[in-house]
Amino acid sequence: MKIGIHEAKTRLSKLIPAVLSGEEVIITKSGTPLVKLVPVQEQGSARPLGAYASKIKFRGDLLEPLPKEIIDDFWGKEDDHAVSS
Repeated sequence: MKIGIHEAKTRLSKLIPAVLSGEEVIITKSGTPLVKLVPVQEQGSARPLGAYASKIKFRGDLLEPLPKEIIDDFWGKEDDHAVSS
């Protein structure tokens, strides 16, 4: 069914059950289709907490700063970042 935007606003409470029962509703403006009214698809169940428990192992203190050598390897040597004037 195609329905104008102003009529859709007035009849929204009747359009929703129609859509939920499988009817296609397209809302138009001046005869041009704008949107399709569709039911929301159910979301999958929530992921369980701890799905990766005992599958990932961390070594050391994660909050401890990285060693300077690793930072230099990642960003390049500090001398490479020097701004020349």
